[in-house]
Amino acid sequence: MLPRLPFGRTGHHSTRLIFGAAALGGMSQARADRTLAQVLAVGINHIDTAASYGNAEVRLHDFLADHRSEFFLATKTGERDGAAARRELEQSLQRMGVQQVDLIQLHNLVEPDEWEAAHAPGGAVEALVQARDEGLVRFIGVTGHGTRIPAMHLRSLDRFPYDSVLFPYNFTMMSDPVYSATVEELIDVCATRGAAVQTIKSVARRRWPAGSTEPHFSWYEPLPAGDALRRAVAYVLARPGLFLNTSSDGRLLGAIVDAVGDGAIAAPPAEQMAADAAELDISPLFDGAALERI
Repeated sequence: MLPRLPFGRTGHHSTRLIFGAAALGGMSQARADRTLAQVLAVGINHIDTAASYGNAEVRLHDFLADHRSEFFLATKTGERDGAAARRELEQSLQRMGVQQVDLIQLHNLVEPDEWEAAHAPGGAVEALVQARDEGLVRFIGVTGHGTRIPAMHLRSLDRFPYDSVLFPYNFTMMSDPVYSATVEELIDVCATRGAAVQTIKSVARRRWPAGSTEPHFSWYEPLPAGDALRRAVAYVLARPGLFLNTSSDGRLLGAIVDAVGDGAIAAPPAEQMAADAAELDISPLFDGAALERI
């Protein structure tokens, strides 16, 4: 059975492996149905999607009609204006055929001007609080990509009591001492305040090389199934309190589930992680500037 932990202060015990429904965005309905049947069979009880993930919310509609009560359901809005965020939330509810999501997240809130707009009067945060008061959502979180997001999450947590954060966490990024120090501060703050900590890009290898002819089921090239991927998963989940969102390449779902096993996970040696990085040419996805917007 997949290990579970309290998802922050929400009261829900989520599997430490969260299904990243970005994988559904470009799938046919038939393939999405098979993937969701796999999610159900392995015991994952938490789904994370977003309004911007192609047809992912639509692909979830029929599955949730039968299984809504079995999952903690999270989505995201990329809007910063309050009225626009409310419209996008209502569209997400309609597309998924549900009356409420457990968690609505501000998607990739990293740019300072967008941050100010979202937290200003009439901004997205105010609108989502109103939606929470009306019962359309239960909790509010914040997400982001890139090297700047842990620092922005700290700023966000100082402005509003978010229930969860989401950011990249892998050996390559945590080898950067500046990034690592900010992540450690963020994790400490989240532990103190009871905010759940979700990780992404944990099995990322690199950006797709120019001229690559492999199928691109994710905007980045993931690690292939095998020992390096298992160690990448262990690197995250050996640390208490972290949740890992599965790759947007749905083909890797089974390999990631197998890497988790029953939860008895030991941290891989740093020397082995460094060897994997050298052998597979693992490199950072983000450059601290333009690439942060992905």
